[in-house]
Amino acid sequence: MKSIIDLNNFADGAVAERFNQELQKVLENIADPNTDPKKARKVTLTVTLKADEKRDLAMVSVTAKSTLVPATPIETKLVMDYDSKGRITGAELKSGIKGQTYIDEDGEISDDKGNKIVVLK
Repeated sequence: MKSIIDLNNFADGAVAERFNQELQKVLENIADPNTDPKKARKVTLTVTLKADEKRDLAMVSVTAKSTLVPATPIETKLVMDYDSKGRITGAELKSGIKGQTYIDEDGEISDDKGNKIVVLK
């Protein structure tokens, strides 16, 4: 079958250029370590044709669009408690277990919320 158009040259090469721009976005998204590598990405070219009244001309619009994978969610835990006025409050759990102390990245003892515990000698 003979080709009607060559996509590499269609619209002075703009269609191929737009496709390659979207493909670049997809490749960058695949390479991003914050995304799921196994989920599918897409590059879609939408070609829309509208004929005139005589049906001897068609206005052509080409849209290139990519569908990317969002970054994987970041998860953490909040320790929930009440403040001195009885209002609910929360703080990020740093120790791994509620109520447990741990040695922080500075080598000091901290409570489960990351507050330093001062030991008086």
